[in-house]
Amino acid sequence: MFYVNVEGAVFQEDKWLIIGRSMKEEHAGGLLSLVGGTVENEGNTKDILERTIKRELFEEVGVKVKDKIKFVRNTSFILDNGSEVIDIVFLCEFDKGEPYVKSPDEVDAVYWMTTDEILSNPMAPIWLKESIQEAESLRKKTSY
Repeated sequence: MFYVNVEGAVFQEDKWLIIGRSMKEEHAGGLLSLVGGTVENEGNTKDILERTIKRELFEEVGVKVKDKIKFVRNTSFILDNGSEVIDIVFLCEFDKGEPYVKSPDEVDAVYWMTTDEILSNPMAPIWLKESIQEAESLRKKTSY
């Protein structure tokens, strides 16, 4: 069985909301990342992925995004403990809030970074770089 994880590629004024993952995190601790988390069981429901990304953004960094959320990409990977994960990235437009480290067990730092800053940062793993490139492409196509 898979865990389902969602991430938000949140942008504002040509910058992306990026976190430094806490060193306490089992997966990718200390690396740069989009904000996200695991989908929780809510029984029979709809729009669970969108609600999850909104919840995670508020819980981890205290921001809200507009309702216009667009699918960017999905990938799968296996954690060191053998757990299988499906990861889904959404393009989100920033709405309100001042991002801060609200959940220090998950987040060490919060940044607004340009695409070039992310792509050239040695702490940005390949999956973050690929997600940002695809989100940037979608953003330009959809005039977000």
